[in-house]
Amino acid sequence: MRRCGLVMHPIFLEHDPGPGHPECPRRLEVIERVLEGKKLIEKTRRVEPRPATKEEIVRVHSPEYFERVMSTRGRATALDPDTHTSEKSVEAALLAAGGLLELCRRVMAGELDNGFALVRPPGHHAERARAMGFCLFNNVALAAEHARAALGAQRVLVVDFDLHHGNGTMHSFWRRPDVLYFSTHQYPFYPGTGAVADIGEGEGEGYTVSVPLHRPMGDREFRAIFRSLLTPVAEQFKPDLLLVSAGFDIYQGDPLGSMQVTEEGFGDLAADLLLLADRVCAGRLVLTLEGGYHVEGEAEGVAQVVRALLGERPARPAPDDAGAADAVIRAVQRALEKHWRFR
Repeated sequence: MRRCGLVMHPIFLEHDPGPGHPECPRRLEVIERVLEGKKLIEKTRRVEPRPATKEEIVRVHSPEYFERVMSTRGRATALDPDTHTSEKSVEAALLAAGGLLELCRRVMAGELDNGFALVRPPGHHAERARAMGFCLFNNVALAAEHARAALGAQRVLVVDFDLHHGNGTMHSFWRRPDVLYFSTHQYPFYPGTGAVADIGEGEGEGYTVSVPLHRPMGDREFRAIFRSLLTPVAEQFKPDLLLVSAGFDIYQGDPLGSMQVTEEGFGDLAADLLLLADRVCAGRLVLTLEGGYHVEGEAEGVAQVVRALLGERPARPAPDDAGAADAVIRAVQRALEKHWRFR
């Protein structure tokens, strides 16, 4: 049994973007119910979130943006056409970011083997000075910066398998060689970034890996992408921590996308990531919740991921055939052949 930490808190249910909004509190309500029903929560270690500080947040976001978000405290407003707040949204956002930072601290300190921050609002679209795509603060970018600044990590790998490209995360590290950003995403799709040619600039060239998916992809294709692209890059990059923006909107029934990953497929992806983390960073793997709008499918997928993190679901052999992903795998390898060796 691996020591898996979970960040959960009632405040995350009090962020309410409004009636009919897909990023709704019910997402976490159903996740918690499914995890309790499968007796998974009792096997994990609860990590109490704490608010992220201004100092921690302005490592990624501008001070002016931080103050703008804080000015919405206690009231409902719109920071972006898609990004709405309610009275408790700022508290939820501060605890979402801080909860992930605390989880990373405990994993880096060896108190936990891995963990999953089940938080809202999500984060990977948030830019330095702009809320976007349901996101207030960029949780995973803040965690990568915190690991570098305060937890002793020299290199951090961020893997993002959300349906939508994490524009905010990519831009945070676009010119940096110490944080490598790897993203699979439906393309062309919101927010419009993440073409194969998006590989970073300057010292960061080659440290952004964009895998745009132009057609529906399922379990086989995602595992093949991880095997053929992520694994060789990670083995050469040698991160000290593997962070994951876990988006369950690649589920086969998600109303916002057309990917075809199953509940079992999420478990396989998590087991593959855990095996990779074992090889490159002593198993230090931390996930944070991003999207996922088929609430029942998302909850079942999260349960499979938690089982993998606990060590109850070992990695299974991945199919040799890349299926529909073969063309994009070859395109990404060509784009990055000057920077990384591929098998």
